[in-house]
Amino acid sequence: MNRHQAREKALQALFQIDMTKTSAEEAIEAVLEDKSPHSLLVELVNGVVQQQEAIDEFITKHLENWSLSRLARIDRNILRIAAYEMRFLDDIPVNVSIDEAIELAKTFGDDQSSRFVNGVLSKLKSGLEK
Repeated sequence: MNRHQAREKALQALFQIDMTKTSAEEAIEAVLEDKSPHSLLVELVNGVVQQQEAIDEFITKHLENWSLSRLARIDRNILRIAAYEMRFLDDIPVNVSIDEAIELAKTFGDDQSSRFVNGVLSKLKSGLEK
């Protein structure tokens, strides 16, 4: 499993948690299908769950005319993964986090998801630089 696949699985696990309120461990196990977990997958799921309040606040500050609860679940969780990477994982360049999030949005979101995710994450990046 490479890092991109780990992000895909993390998104699937976080989506499941968002829908069913299952535990992080159960969600990770469900998406792995008896494969061994990539360390990034575990880091992203556990990190987003543990830091969700701070991440959601960070995202909310940069949403215009939207509330976090109104976002599509898939977009919300893509933003959470990218925001977690941007704020808490120093070994991943911010632009890589943004690019990966856009790719996830193209794969899993609707027609407008990638543009929306790009716009929000660009604002988050600007917020980090201040």
